[in-house]
Amino acid sequence: MANDLPLNDVKICDFMWVMAGPASTRILADYGATVVRIESPTRVDTARTLQPYHNNQLGPDSSGLFANCNAGKFGISLNLGNPAARAVVHDLVRWADVVTESFSPKAMRAWGFDYESLRKVNPRLIMLSSCLMGQTGPLAKIAGFGNMAAAISGFHNLTGWPDRAPSGVFGAYTDYVAPRFTAMAILAALDHRRRTGEGQYIDQSQAECAIHFLGPAILDYTVNDRVEERAGNSDAAFAPHGVYPAAGDDQWIAIVCRDDDEWRRLCAAMNNEDLARDSRYASAAGRLEHRDAIDSSIASWTRTLERADIESRLQSLGVPAHQVQNSADAYADPQFVHRGHFVALEHPVLGKFTVEGPRAKLSRTPATVRRAAPSLGQDNQHVLETILGYDETQITELAASGALG
Repeated sequence: MANDLPLNDVKICDFMWVMAGPASTRILADYGATVVRIESPTRVDTARTLQPYHNNQLGPDSSGLFANCNAGKFGISLNLGNPAARAVVHDLVRWADVVTESFSPKAMRAWGFDYESLRKVNPRLIMLSSCLMGQTGPLAKIAGFGNMAAAISGFHNLTGWPDRAPSGVFGAYTDYVAPRFTAMAILAALDHRRRTGEGQYIDQSQAECAIHFLGPAILDYTVNDRVEERAGNSDAAFAPHGVYPAAGDDQWIAIVCRDDDEWRRLCAAMNNEDLARDSRYASAAGRLEHRDAIDSSIASWTRTLERADIESRLQSLGVPAHQVQNSADAYADPQFVHRGHFVALEHPVLGKFTVEGPRAKLSRTPATVRRAAPSLGQDNQHVLETILGYDETQITELAASGALG
């Protein structure tokens, strides 16, 4: 199976860390790329410290985030302040088709691993640098996480209720968006090199990747000089459009009516003829004007019923509705189970560890998650001996010099 994967001849030297970078090379590893991830033995990857933890125990291998983003990769730990370790990096660059990194712009240059330096080692090299704001411009040197990029891009100002301060998008939003652009850019560069023999440098701004998803708001401003504001769960075109309480503690159901016909079906499901006959709600414009009253009526109905019952009843009538699921619900969701979205892997330290599977299923060359994320320095011997061809004396000398973790 592994030999049939579409990227089985692609070799990646991966300096990425935290989430936005590693999640992108995880995509390529699922499709067969050999990814060697370089970590520092002295500066622990932030992702290794982030929840959730396996069995709720903090440890360098326990982070579910790290495990999810780095499954399928080999791991080597190198002290990049050591000249012997930098020589290993140059050998990995000679071996690699692609080098990826997600530090602030000054880091790789300080080590002598900027693109102009590395292309002297490997003239056909493709290198991608992914950081918060890109490699140039007045904000280029800002180091930070995706919550900052989401704020800069405008997402925080749009998320929340109109009468309250911005709540912000959950988590480091751009970390979830940018990896898809990263993988696409690397594949495009590989295709270009296949046709021309030329490598190239890719300068990626994670904030600019995310701002694509604010296209309607930006268009509204540039055309109409109108700044979009926070609207809670409301929608500019649809009403009702919201999340409503169901029976039980912290149980919710999302419901939307996109047209008059769906509105009438919702009223029928609620057995509320008065609502259906009310002329104020007969059109989309009227429902938008009186959305608060409509939401109150719907909530009075939904809070008396189990969310699964509401979902089943409305979906059977063609009204868009779905339970609001927590992580336990999502893990047991029959759709995800059917598609094998969650994959159990054998971790060398922790035993069984569950990660997400590949997001897309290619019929001819389906992706596969081949191994759990590596422990720190787990594959030092394999990378040095099998991939780079070092003999035992060279490896021993590297270890004695302090170059390895």
